[in-house]
Amino acid sequence: METVKLQAKRRDMSEKAKDRRKEGYVTAEYYGKGVENQQLLIDYQGFRRAYREAGKSTVMELEIDGEDKIYALIHEVDYHPVTDEYMHIDLIHVDLNKEISAKIPFEFVGEAPAVREQQGTFMSALDGVEVKCIARDLISSIEIDVSGLVEFSDAIKVSDLKLPEGFVLVTDPEETVATVLPPKEEEEEEIVVAEGEEGAEGSEGAEGEEGAEGAEGGEGSAEGGEEKKEEGGK
Repeated sequence: METVKLQAKRRDMSEKAKDRRKEGYVTAEYYGKGVENQQLLIDYQGFRRAYREAGKSTVMELEIDGEDKIYALIHEVDYHPVTDEYMHIDLIHVDLNKEISAKIPFEFVGEAPAVREQQGTFMSALDGVEVKCIARDLISSIEIDVSGLVEFSDAIKVSDLKLPEGFVLVTDPEETVATVLPPKEEEEEEIVVAEGEEGAEGSEGAEGEEGAEGAEGGEGSAEGGEEKKEEGGK
């Protein structure tokens, strides 16, 4: 079972959260079905390291005041709107022997030939999949090898993923996980060529119209000259 250990202490609610943050703590609330809600304080730097390692899909083992051990998943993290620092954490209780729903993030590995050889752009349409599994079996990430993306028409779908035994997929299996887009330069060249052809056609049309108008003008002048000659003869 993958777990990340973290130290916590019970919070004295008579103390202001901003004061505890100045002391290097982040406030947290632990709750869930069948457990009593607890207000906690967690060392800021300790949580930062744990969150970077665990994310939201790894069970966290919290030791409270050096005594009680609880298991939880990070449910929500609130950030400061300006500094982007952690402000508050919601921890949801986990029963290691029961089924839970969770989103497992992807970890893309390898290199797509369509990128290396054809200068395409790798694009991930999803960053993870929703699954159901026993809590103790939860994994932190799913590794995806992109070396099979040889042509621009190739794609990795959710149905191509290899999940551990006992995992039930919730995400639509037909959804695209990743693909490679063709270079934008090719598209731009096609547009430029198309515009050039239209411009040439427009010029030819304009020249034709001008020529026709000139010819009509010439015929008009000739007719006028003949009328004048007839009048002079009279």
